[in-house]
Amino acid sequence: MNNRTKLSLIITTFLAAYFIPFGRANIQQALVESFLMLQEYAREHVLFCLVPAFFIAGAISVFVNQAAVMKYFGAQARKVVSYSIASISGIILAVCSCTVLPLFAGIYKRGAGIGPATAFLYSGPAINVLAILLTARVLGPELGIARAIGAVLFSILIGLAMSFLFRKEEQTRNSQSNNFTLDIDETERPLWKNAIYFLTLVLILIFAAWGKPKEMAGLWYAVFNIKWYLTGILLLILAIQLWQWFKKDELHEWIDQTWFFAWQILPLLFAGVLVAGFLMGRPATNAGIIPANWIQTALGGNSLWANLLASVSGALMYFATLTEIPILQGLLGAGMGKGPALALLLAGPALSLPNMLVIRSVIGTKKMLTYVMLVVVMATVSGMIYGVF
Repeated sequence: MNNRTKLSLIITTFLAAYFIPFGRANIQQALVESFLMLQEYAREHVLFCLVPAFFIAGAISVFVNQAAVMKYFGAQARKVVSYSIASISGIILAVCSCTVLPLFAGIYKRGAGIGPATAFLYSGPAINVLAILLTARVLGPELGIARAIGAVLFSILIGLAMSFLFRKEEQTRNSQSNNFTLDIDETERPLWKNAIYFLTLVLILIFAAWGKPKEMAGLWYAVFNIKWYLTGILLLILAIQLWQWFKKDELHEWIDQTWFFAWQILPLLFAGVLVAGFLMGRPATNAGIIPANWIQTALGGNSLWANLLASVSGALMYFATLTEIPILQGLLGAGMGKGPALALLLAGPALSLPNMLVIRSVIGTKKMLTYVMLVVVMATVSGMIYGVF
């Protein structure tokens, strides 16, 4: 952190402390909400979502050959292959807009092009197959289908747009990556061992984060009942893999890289959650300083303003995996239009204020703002088109 950034933080903190009327009841309630949201996030998402994701990101950084990343996600990779893989990644990873961040940072740091990397960044939380199915069941099959189609198309179009807009920077970055040589000898460990190792890490993330369903029946609930047994078995398999297949110096480097991603992401993430909680409140309460009825009134119909407001609101709010569905169910019941509902579905799970802060730290302000603008504009247009039909 440079001196200019430190000075900006000091000035911002001073101005907030000086001018915010903390004596007002609604400000006090919003402050309490911000910390309750942080507590809720820490209890429900950090240990079983973010921590496994950090270890996966560290593993990507250390054990994934840069040549392999460049082959499938680099600037010279075949676009059909790279964008196809990136755009469907969310089917496997049931992650939220924050849990996907260390994975995105890992593949981008390893040499992935900005196009495939941002396609992966969007698809991770947006094309969650569980969220798609629950959307169709709770909000109606037409919204579920529209969400699925829109999410796949979005990830590809956003990736292609980012690749085109930043093509010169990517050419420079790609030329630098081509001059980089790896210290890890690939011949020491077969590809199939690395594949099994990463599959084990991903399965640990999936089952550790497996949420409790509302209905006490069905496959989802059956898996939930045994999720810790499955996670325990996978952890035992992982321990055997680490003992048999990896060297001590590799494991030390893995831990170092995991800590690097955690230190880079967690402080910004927690700060963003506090701000989002202060503005909007927790999803279950909507007790932030922005009244929920303002949003509900403004989101009726299918006007450009309603769709744009839904996209921007969704982009700023934090949605844990699947929480956007009950929120939208309540908003639709209060008179929200179907078009704005789709706009929020397409923008909300893939973006949040904490998410934006971390993306900026990985790819810079200009690329972050471009990515956010693309998501908001495309969600707005999609909402308007859907609302018409």
